[in-house]
Amino acid sequence: MPSPKNTICLWYDKEAEEAANFYASIFPDSKVTAVHHAPGDYPSGKKGDVLTVEFTVFGIPCIGLNGGPVFAQSEAFSFQIATDDQDETDRYWNAIVGNGGKESDCGWCKDRWGLSWQITPRTLTQAFAAGGAEAQRAFAAMMTMQKIDVAAIDKARRG
Repeated sequence: MPSPKNTICLWYDKEAEEAANFYASIFPDSKVTAVHHAPGDYPSGKKGDVLTVEFTVFGIPCIGLNGGPVFAQSEAFSFQIATDDQDETDRYWNAIVGNGGKESDCGWCKDRWGLSWQITPRTLTQAFAAGGAEAQRAFAAMMTMQKIDVAAIDKARRG
């Protein structure tokens, strides 16, 4: 099967394989598809070290590159994971934060490798799409949260 035309490349220091295995363990339709070892020494590694890891996150093709400490992840890139209820929101949030990650605001968190995730209940994006006062109320509620509280967003939507 040919490789996809467009793949997200994520830069890691040395733990691309560990990160990919973690994502595959918590998100459906996610798996590690290949691990490639360096054919020679390179600036941040030696011949035989894991150089790249091919994986999917919710069906999105990715490559993890063990490029060393030169570049770090930033909030300029994040995966936004749409959730259907509080249980799903809690499951993903708790997995990421509980594995050495960090909580942030408005449904954002970072995994232990510095990659940002938005764990976003569909009710929140639906409120924004509705516009007007409903969107304003949901937005104001979201601004007080770290992990999104689905019941609180639903209450804000209703007024």
